Amino acid sequence: MADYLKANLGEVEGMEHAQGGLGYLFGESYPRERYADIGINVRVLRPDQPASLYHAESAEEFFIVLGGECLAIVEDEEVPLRTWDFLHCPPGTAHLIVGAGDGRATVLMVGGRRAEGPPRYPVSELAARYGASVESETNDPREAWAQAGWAMEFESAPLPWPPS
Repeated sequence: MADYLKANLGEVEGMEHAQGGLGYLFGESYPRERYADIGINVRVLRPDQPASLYHAESAEEFFIVLGGECLAIVEDEEVPLRTWDFLHCPPGTAHLIVGAGDGRATVLMVGGRRAEGPPRYPVSELAARYGASVESETNDPREAWAQAGWAMEFESAPLPWPPS
């Protein structure tokens, strides 16, 4: 019998991060061995709330806005996104997704897991407006998070379903 997984988004592990918003996690959950090739999560962001630090990875990433509005910062340029917009970031593309508009934004995020080396965290004045930039470029995630004042901990949290 095939080793497959069926899950409902309303039943998966939820997480909350003080700076990075709410998340429904597939592929970010442990054990990661099940998700060797891709990571999938759905993030729920308030206006002006970043989903991560501004970064670039050696694996490609895809984003689909499922509801609301977002602002992507891609290679230090603002790219407005609205419901059903799709964004592809090829390997090495510096980027960040930030909630925008009047209410919460819900974003499907898919990223490759076969990255070669750690992410690169470049300095970005645009990302700094949202508290999501390092002060000096680094490839060390712990150093990047410390520079930005972000804790590397996520809290398990019951999240509303469907996202609002």
